[in-house]
Amino acid sequence: MAIVGLVGGLGPESTIDYYRRILAAWERVDPAAAPSIVIDSLDVGRALDLVDRDRPALIEYLLASLHRLAGAGADFAAMTANTPHIVFDELAARSPLPLLSIVEVCAAEARRLGLRRLLLLGTRFTMAAPFYADVAARYGVIVISPDDADQRWVHDRYVGELLRGTFRDETREAIVALVARLKDERQVDGVILGGTELPLLLRDDVVAGVPALDTTALHVAAIVDRLRPPLLRVITPPMGTPAVSATDRNSKSF
Repeated sequence: MAIVGLVGGLGPESTIDYYRRILAAWERVDPAAAPSIVIDSLDVGRALDLVDRDRPALIEYLLASLHRLAGAGADFAAMTANTPHIVFDELAARSPLPLLSIVEVCAAEARRLGLRRLLLLGTRFTMAAPFYADVAARYGVIVISPDDADQRWVHDRYVGELLRGTFRDETREAIVALVARLKDERQVDGVILGGTELPLLLRDDVVAGVPALDTTALHVAAIVDRLRPPLLRVITPPMGTPAVSATDRNSKSF
């Protein structure tokens, strides 16, 4: 069985969520066994500071984590947060392990669902940077961020509440209202929960009448699929239509 290495702590609540979701998903694959997971927990405050003022140092910080995971025997790695993907390409070029991108799996799911214009929510670093839009464009999907004032508001709630493990009903209601307003103003047909704490606040598949792409769920599904033995890997994407394994596909009659 492959071993996954998780760059965790970014933040703690979502890292716990990843761990629980991977275990729950694996139980459906093989109830008699458990997946092999190595977690290296980083300091989310330090990481956010480096995103803001020193991207080369951020790469080194994340790279050190990946080397620790490789040393612990991981076969591939994933970062349990969206914002660090701002340096994904530079990191992947130097990583000792293959990296599984949360942005790629989200863009692929958007295309599969036929979504074309997506609202992006997350930290201000995620919303303001082009990395989501650049990847999504390869899948024929347009990613739209809120304006500066809305970005500041979302970021303040994200960092001041969600990363601290505080999930308030009034914050949930305000974000739903924001999506409802921008759905009409910006003509979006879906919303990316582009921060892995957001699915802990917004637990429904639909927000303000549009599909919500739970990036944690999509990333976990891809991680679990990579952990499977090759003949048991999923052929279709993780959400929506039932998954088909390689063994199921090969055994079908015509």
